[in-house]
Amino acid sequence: MNYHQLPIWRQSQGLLLAVEESVRQFSRYHKYTIGDELRQTALRLCKAIHRAFTRHRSKLKLVQTVSELIDDLKFQLQLAKELKAFNGFAQFQQLTELVVSLGKQAGGWYKKTRAEYLQGNSLPDK
Repeated sequence: MNYHQLPIWRQSQGLLLAVEESVRQFSRYHKYTIGDELRQTALRLCKAIHRAFTRHRSKLKLVQTVSELIDDLKFQLQLAKELKAFNGFAQFQQLTELVVSLGKQAGGWYKKTRAEYLQGNSLPDK
């Protein structure tokens, strides 16, 4: 299966675009501080998802990295809200809902990958 068709990939791409659009509306100060952090983390998330689908030998570790990046985004979004960087609550809410949904998907992906890993390691001659 092509990873471009998977919901977690499509949603991470949507998040990256939504972050870009939101950060464009930040004040100059916030655009180059917390805005840059949000943009970079969203980009790293997309890269980590790509790597997790294409590098099977290190998949479990990479899926864990995806989950950690999502946690980073949650923290950064909350910080941006407290700093009043968003143009309005609707921007914050939209991004938060995307990140929470991605977190649920990543959690399920991690559980599945971990189960596959444990099952594979418990088989003889592997």
